[in-house]
Parts: sequence; structure tokens; C-alpha cells
Amino acid sequence: MGGTTHTPPKAPPQPSPRCCSDRGRPRGGRAAASPSSLLLGTARAAKGQSERAGAAPRPGHGHHQYHGLHPAAAPQQRRAAAHRPGMFRKDEELTPSQRGLAVRRMPSLLEYVSYTCNFMGILAGPLCSYKDYITFIEGRPSHMTQSSENGKEEIQHERTDPSPNAAVAEKLLVCGLSLLFHLTISNLLPVEYNIDEHFQATASWPTKATYLYISLLAARPKYYFAWTLADAINNAAGFGFRGYDRNGVARWDLISNLQIQKIEMSTSFKMFLDNWNIQTALWLKRVCYERASFSPTIQTFFLSAIWHGVYPGYYLTFLTGVLMTLAARAMRSNFRHHFINPPQLKLCYDVITWVATQITISYTVVPFVLLSVKPSFTFYSSWYYCLHICSIVVLLLLPVKKTQRGKTTHENVQLSLSKKFDERKNSLEQNNFSTTNNVCNQNQDTGSRHSSITQ
Repeated sequence: MGGTTHTPPKAPPQPSPRCCSDRGRPRGGRAAASPSSLLLGTARAAKGQSERAGAAPRPGHGHHQYHGLHPAAAPQQRRAAAHRPGMFRKDEELTPSQRGLAVRRMPSLLEYVSYTCNFMGILAGPLCSYKDYITFIEGRPSHMTQSSENGKEEIQHERTDPSPNAAVAEKLLVCGLSLLFHLTISNLLPVEYNIDEHFQATASWPTKATYLYISLLAARPKYYFAWTLADAINNAAGFGFRGYDRNGVARWDLISNLQIQKIEMSTSFKMFLDNWNIQTALWLKRVCYERASFSPTIQTFFLSAIWHGVYPGYYLTFLTGVLMTLAARAMRSNFRHHFINPPQLKLCYDVITWVATQITISYTVVPFVLLSVKPSFTFYSSWYYCLHICSIVVLLLLPVKKTQRGKTTHENVQLSLSKKFDERKNSLEQNNFSTTNNVCNQNQDTGSRHSSITQ
């Protein structure tokens, strides 16, 4: 008005939109932004954009697989969300036995107390897995498996559980014979006589070895009695049915703790241990041996000693057992394949290894029976620590092959961790790229709208 011209206000300088390809280029003389500062800035921008929009993050825009948490914004919350009960490790990281016995949901208090304090195993076991127990309690049918001739497991058809009366009667008969043998013969052949001064001074080496074997043989029936009775109690309650063998005979050995015939006829240290206190050995294998990253044999024997109690004899037995196990493994892997054929040569090899195994087992477990330090060292010194020395010499002279279990398990874990790292890295890069593009697009839209308004 009044002859004056109207001058429109100056538009603010329009910000030059920058796309994701320009994020590393210097601007206005400044140094290029570091990747960490850019990542933090894009994460904050994405967070502010989602808050302004008032909506959940869209797929591909900060919506990560862990409950919608951005991988750069809340790593602790993301890790907490991933650690769900029973889902900590992926199936490919587990061994077949671990995969079959994995607990997929958190047990209730009643289920937990029922498993730990059930009357069938409250005194002498045997130990059973939680999955087997809860399957039995809930009465759910399960597909039984059996080992075929080629070592693979085959699924059997579901069949009705048979009566356990025959299996219970057979095991009670074994209990009676074991108890009778223990009350009569065991008292006549005490293990303590191995450290008797007169016996050590007068007996010859063959006599000492023979009595050592017989005295420890007489000490075993008390364990046969307790474990077989506990197994019979579980079978009488209906627990312990494994399925049917190829001949259609019912097998009630799901939680059996020993196989007497295989124990007494063992031709290797491993064969003896695999058939003695079976359920505890399986537990030690699953929780320690298969998970140990180094020296699984040593760690497993040490854990077994702690599990048994505080008597020094337990630790002497299991420390000796480590040497014997490693030496027996080295001997077997280096010599056994030379004695497989013909059958006469294999029979001779089996007889020699049976004698060696029985003497070695008896020598190893004497401290387990004597319990105290002084009697145990008295016995070992009377034998001049000969089997300890022989085991060390064998380990020094013979090559020891590493077990494939530790190598395979370690490789599987490393491969799984590598895959998991690559997946998270790719997801992080994709989310950052998407977030940066969205921020750039937002800046371009804002600049276009501002330009149109001023025009």
C-alpha cells in the first residue's frame, strides 16, 4: 500500500538432501562421519520417526526378529528376549541324545517336586531323565527306538505296555542271590586283607593278584542288590519299559543301572564303565563329557569324584581311573585291529584283555572301598605303583588318537556361532541401510514440501 512494493520473506536455505551413498563424503569442510556415530544417529532418527508416527516399526525398518527391538538400540534387551527357558541352544548344536531329552518348557512346581522326590527313586535311584519321567506320569504314548545291526536307531510302532510281572520277578531273584552272596562270601573275603602285613610279606605275586580280583568280585554284589531292587520297584510301578526287541520280547531296561554279565565279562576298561552305574554314567556324559571344551575325560572323572562324596579314597580312585582309561584307550586303538582275525587269535586276545581289565579295575577301585588315605597308599605301595607307572609309560610311548566327539562337537558349535554371527551382522547391516534410506527419503520429502510452500 501507498506505493510500496510487497517483498516476500526470504526462504530459509534449503537443506541439500543426502542419500545413503553420500554418508561418507565430507560436507562443508567437516570430516566424514564415523560409522559408529552414523549408526547411532540413524538409530535415533529411526526411533524419533517411529515415535512421531505413533505406530509399530515396519518390517525392514528397525523391526528385528527379537520382539521388534532394534539391534543397535537395545542389545541387552535383545539378548534377554532370546534367552527363553529350554530354548537357549539350537537343535543343530545338540547331540542326538541331548536333542531327544531336551526340555522345551519350564516345568511347574508340582512337576519339579514330583520328579525330584518321587517314591520310586528317592532312596537309591536309579537316575532318569525328566522327559522320560514326565512322559510316564502323564501317560503319553511315545515312539520307542531300538538299535539296529548297523548302529542306527529305528522307530517301532506303538504297542500297549506289557505286564511288568515277569521282569520284576526276575530282578527280585537277582536281588535275592546277590544279597545271599554278599552275606556269606563277602565276609570271608574282605578287601582289607589286601593290606595285611603278613599277607603282603608271604604271598606271591600271582596269589596277590588272584586275591585282589576275588575280594573285589565279592564286594560287588551289594551294589547289584541295591540297584536291581530299585530298578524292580520302578518296573512294578510301570516305569522303565523301553519297547520290544526284534524277537518281540518286552524290554524293561529303560532306567536299568547295570548289566551284570557284561560287567563280569568286560574285556576293556570302557566296557566295564559303560555297564556299571549306567544312569549316572549317562548323566555325567550328557552334562560334562559332551560339553567339555578340553580334557573331557579328566573333567568327567573329577566331577564323578565330587558327586560321590568327600572321602579321599573316591578321589584317589577317579584320579587313577583317568590314567587307566587313557592308557587303555591308547592300547586298544594301537593294537586291537591286529588281533581281529582269525577267530582263534581274537579269542586269545579277548582272554588276555579280560584278565588285564579285571586286575586293572580291582587295582583302581581299592581306595574306593578303603576310603581313607593311609590304607589306600599302603595298598598302592605294596604293588609299587606298578599300574600307575605302566599307564604313564604307555601314554608317553604310544600315540593317542583324539576322539571325534570333542572335535565334531567343537566344530558344530563354532559353525553354529559363526552362522549366528553372520546372520546378526547381515540383519544389522540391512536394518541400518533401510533406516538410513528412510531418513534420507524423509529429508528429501521435507525439503520438497518446504520448497513448495515457499513457492
